Amino acid sequence: MNMELSPSVKYWLNFIHPVLMWALLLLSIYAAYLGLQVQRTRHAQGEQKKELIKGKYNVKHYQIGSILLGLMVAGAIAAMAVTYINNGKLFFGSHLLAGLGMTSLIAFSASLSPFMQKGANWARMTHILLNFVLLGLFTWQAITGVQIVQKILTQA
Repeated sequence: MNMELSPSVKYWLNFIHPVLMWALLLLSIYAAYLGLQVQRTRHAQGEQKKELIKGKYNVKHYQIGSILLGLMVAGAIAAMAVTYINNGKLFFGSHLLAGLGMTSLIAFSASLSPFMQKGANWARMTHILLNFVLLGLFTWQAITGVQIVQKILTQA
């Protein structure tokens, strides 16, 4: 059975990953904001703490983080699959390596959740550090990804 995709389908598949990743970058910035609100809530006192608790930032941060984890891992795998389908190989370079690193970082960061829920401050600090590194890498990935998309567009 031949499962060859049409050239137009192959072409448009190239843009799923970049669009998804830009959306996830924006969602990551929102997750960082929510995480900072969780920290503010944790350190607040009195009326300010009561007011911040109403925002349920911890629940929102956890839910957005879960969505990010799933979509980022799926997006990374899908990008490699599309690249392989369209080119018969993966292009070994900084974009691929950073993307694989990001996938590892988000998985490791999420795996710290049970420890944070039990109050382990080392896990909380590690989670924050990993996520700031991840956000920095993600921003760099977005820039190099635009360069890749521009190359695809000029080859069309």
